[in-house]
Amino acid sequence: MPWLWITLGILVIIIFYVAGTYNKLITLRNRIKDQWAQIEVQLKRRFDLVPNLVETVKGYAKHEKGTFEDVIAARNKFASATTPEAEMEASGELTKVLGRIMMLTEAYPDLKADKNFLKLQEDLK
Repeated sequence: MPWLWITLGILVIIIFYVAGTYNKLITLRNRIKDQWAQIEVQLKRRFDLVPNLVETVKGYAKHEKGTFEDVIAARNKFASATTPEAEMEASGELTKVLGRIMMLTEAYPDLKADKNFLKLQEDLK
């Protein structure tokens, strides 16, 4: 009879261990989803700010048309991304193109002092 109680005790311990592990895995999965959602919010916010930045810079650098076209193409690629991996790749390309716009500011001192541009630049970071 004592072997029955021992077996029952071990079975209860195993059940509690499996339930605890399952709950921990679910918690971790939900945490990952939440963190990814926060990243997506920031990427989409940045995506939405790009047209404002382009319009602000356009007024100062009309002859830099190729750079603006690259920004628009990178933004469109981000908009059409359907997987997290594609979003991250498109975001990387957008970052490179935005870096080129930031370099344009060195050639236009008035642009560097423009309040709208400075605010947009800070928001994009």
